[in-house]
Amino acid sequence: MKKTGHRSSLRFRLNNTWDLYFFLLPMLAYFIIFHYVPLYGLQIAFKDFKIRMGIMASPWIGLYEFKRLFSTSLLLTAIGNTLMLSVYSLGFGFLPPIILALMLNQVPSLKFKKFVQTVSYAPHFISVVVMVSLLFCLFSTTNGIVTRILGVFGLGPYPLTSQAKYFRGLYVGSDIWQNMGFSAIIYIAALSSISPELHEAATIDGANKFQRIWHVDIPGILPTITIMLILRSGSIMSVGFQKVYLMQTSLNLTRSETISTYVYKVGLEGGDYSFSTAVGLFNSVVNFILIISVNAITRRLSETSLW
Repeated sequence: MKKTGHRSSLRFRLNNTWDLYFFLLPMLAYFIIFHYVPLYGLQIAFKDFKIRMGIMASPWIGLYEFKRLFSTSLLLTAIGNTLMLSVYSLGFGFLPPIILALMLNQVPSLKFKKFVQTVSYAPHFISVVVMVSLLFCLFSTTNGIVTRILGVFGLGPYPLTSQAKYFRGLYVGSDIWQNMGFSAIIYIAALSSISPELHEAATIDGANKFQRIWHVDIPGILPTITIMLILRSGSIMSVGFQKVYLMQTSLNLTRSETISTYVYKVGLEGGDYSFSTAVGLFNSVVNFILIISVNAITRRLSETSLW
């Protein structure tokens, strides 16, 4: 009787809310087509894949590509560059959106707050190609605007785009500028959910703005900060391909060669699909282990976690 009643209740909900479930179909189709169906191709990493033979007919080679993976010096360099870019992006780019959100939350003028929000998150919608073009226009050694301004004061020219040691600074700095305002939206939304009564009580107790930020705002958005940190740590081995590839030159290759660009060159340009699939699988496994580990650590240290 209980099972029958449960089925009737489920059927009743589906009959009355079928239109809501219908809106989920495009997203479900997206994840199935682009995230689950491609899992079938992971076996290429364990095969000597030949296009003319297909995936199933290609011979098994076991862990040969993974052994080759850890013996390739260029790939080890790419892994190191990926880790450094991710750590720099996380270390220097995680706090600015939080600071911006906390500052905007203290602005009394609603018009000024909306203006700053619009200006700060507008760069997020600039395409990667345009962003890289702007970088070369601004920091080019020969005719860059910044280079010319520095030259007027006798401070240049600095070969920012032609030397490898400046690549990480340009990449991380431009990434912070482009995404800081858009990322701050999440923290602004979290700050808006904090009860004004807490600020009123703190003000009555004599707390100034900085004390209210430290004792009211930051604890209020700490769960959101924790969740965002977990999500960022889960992609620490994944650096955006497009921007790195567009900024990459023969002069900065020692710092700009990452896992994504290496897989592209080996897999698509070189036709070594088995090796590139093994590299991609290794990258995904490391990301999976990282997000599981960070989630477990945050769950022990606090009550906030993804699951």
